[in-house]
Amino acid sequence: MYSTKALPQSDLIGAVTSGLCVIHCVATPLLFVAQATTVPGWWSFLDIFFIAITFLAVFTSARNTSKPWMPTALYASWTVLTLLVINEQLGLLPVAEGWKYGVAMVLIGLHLYNRKYCQCAEEPGCVA
Repeated sequence: MYSTKALPQSDLIGAVTSGLCVIHCVATPLLFVAQATTVPGWWSFLDIFFIAITFLAVFTSARNTSKPWMPTALYASWTVLTLLVINEQLGLLPVAEGWKYGVAMVLIGLHLYNRKYCQCAEEPGCVA
């Protein structure tokens, strides 16, 4: 695909951001049930922040992988996670909370796998 010089830590950034997203999602009900208040706007904004940062990591990692299936897997998991987060914010369909956590964990796993096994060794155009 392409050289990894653009952002060599994109998989690490993606994995950490996805992990922080999971922590944020787990903490939300605990924090606000304990305080018996509604979720403030800035807290909900973190969902969008995590999705945006994770997209940048997915975009960069997908361009710099040596495995042809990895971009599809990264974009598919990011898309499903984004749809689940949007669905939760808008309350469109009842979806179990576990789906969001599961998809975020898949995205973390893909980034870590890509970081360890799918890096291009050569310059532009390398494919394993």
